[in-house]
Amino acid sequence: MQEELLQFKLQEVWTLVELPNEKRAIGTKWVFSNKKDERGIVIKNKARLVAQRYTQEKGIDYDEVFAPIARIKAITLFLAYASFKDFVVYHMDVKRAFLYGKIEEEVYVCQPPGFEDPDFPDRVYKVENTLYGLHQALKAWYKTLSTYLLDNRSASEAEGRWIFISQEKYMNEILNKFGFSDVKTARTPMETQKALLKDADREDVDENLYRSMIGLLMYLTSSRPDIMFEVCACARFQVNPKVLHLHAVKRIFRYLKGQPKLSLWYPKDSPFDLVAYTDSDYARASLDRKSTTGGCQFLGCRLISWQCKKQTVVANSTTEAEYIAASNCCGQVLWIQNQLLDYGYNFMQTKIHIDNESTICIVKNPVFHSKTKHIEIRHHFIRDSNEKKLIQMIKIHTDQNVADLLTKAFDVSRFQYLIASIGMLNL
Repeated sequence: MQEELLQFKLQEVWTLVELPNEKRAIGTKWVFSNKKDERGIVIKNKARLVAQRYTQEKGIDYDEVFAPIARIKAITLFLAYASFKDFVVYHMDVKRAFLYGKIEEEVYVCQPPGFEDPDFPDRVYKVENTLYGLHQALKAWYKTLSTYLLDNRSASEAEGRWIFISQEKYMNEILNKFGFSDVKTARTPMETQKALLKDADREDVDENLYRSMIGLLMYLTSSRPDIMFEVCACARFQVNPKVLHLHAVKRIFRYLKGQPKLSLWYPKDSPFDLVAYTDSDYARASLDRKSTTGGCQFLGCRLISWQCKKQTVVANSTTEAEYIAASNCCGQVLWIQNQLLDYGYNFMQTKIHIDNESTICIVKNPVFHSKTKHIEIRHHFIRDSNEKKLIQMIKIHTDQNVADLLTKAFDVSRFQYLIASIGMLNL
């Protein structure tokens, strides 16, 4: 608790003042948590002082509500826009940008419980920088991040030709942590012939170790869509993992060891049109026969968003599985369209490429509704988006559907073709 308040002082988070007339102070509270290592052993006790969110009223204490965290899609979207506008963002420390956001409104909070100033017990703190729990803090974080990105850019001829998105330093750290800095490499992240099963008769492995490896890999998928499907597939076995599952995870690490510099590439001379691809892998999940949704969205040839997720229901046909995947992709497209309005671009009739003709017929023709009554209603909003001309469904051959990368494992030649198609190159 003392360390938390010391940081507030160093960062000039607040100032002790008299509460002005017609103003009220927002309550504060302490939140405690334990930080554990991969073995589940507590290594640090943490205390955080936060504002009481439930005491704040819209229109009095705040006007707008922002998401509590930045979506990686928002950052990649900005970088794609940056490459199109011919400037490069460099040395992007997102964590630092988020910690210190300036509060522009007059916000007052009560003194921390147990740490009231004995000389001025009736005074309150005027918040200067962000404080967890304040609705204004979220807006301040986003503004600070945007300002930081725009200020840390260069438009010189030498640097303004492309942008690479890479987590190479982080990847090297996790390779060293688990002893994969000197191992035989693999050319793909998963074998195509060995399905991941429960394998109840095989030997158990350390759950904490397995979950730690999965968690670190999940963070890496923020810039490495080439391992997205494989990591998600292995993540399904975090309860009682077996040797088979650990070997699958180790293969992902061996693949990363062989491709340490593979990164997303955003070229300058690419169109700025929004396109999307969607696909599904029908009933391939070994445990429950559910299908896998895959989707990716591009600005020109710049990959800005990608998804891999096991569907929540068992699809009765390939068409149903593809329709559910297309609806998920449509939702991502609508979110991106809304974000691009902030950049002054109004995209209509965004092309969503799919390799299933029946799904396109269902989206375009309401006569097919009688054949889709068993599909959950929430997936049918894609029809409404099609009628409003927000999207248009385009048939594409399976070989050219790059969303296939996010639905299954492949042999070397097909895998290399797909990662090149989504704009991944070695630095």
